Amino acid sequence: MANEASTPITTVLVVEDEALIRWDIADYLRDAGLTVLEAVDADEAIRILETSKVQVVFTDISMPGTMDGLRLASYIRDRWPPIKLIVASGHAILSDDDLPANSRFFRKPYRGAQVAQAIGELVRT
Repeated sequence: MANEASTPITTVLVVEDEALIRWDIADYLRDAGLTVLEAVDADEAIRILETSKVQVVFTDISMPGTMDGLRLASYIRDRWPPIKLIVASGHAILSDDDLPANSRFFRKPYRGAQVAQAIGELVRT
């Protein structure tokens, strides 16, 4: 996903409470040429979204805090409709149709290459 000088760099917000999982996918996406912000829960994610220009949110479903990843995805869709969404879970099984428009679902364990490819596809739509 190399970026040419005329191609804007995509900013992805990774929302995952498990530090090792968050660090792993964040590092992979950075290596793929993306700008990555990180949050441990929905509350922190919303604070970041209020102050940063994010094109894609990659969130786990199961998280502590005031809302899970599905509620966060719906909140983002209502408040920031242009943001593309990717939802992941090791427990739930969803189809892309179960999510807001312009969203994707990944079952854990996922591969970083699949996530990076989905991000590229989403930002081109």
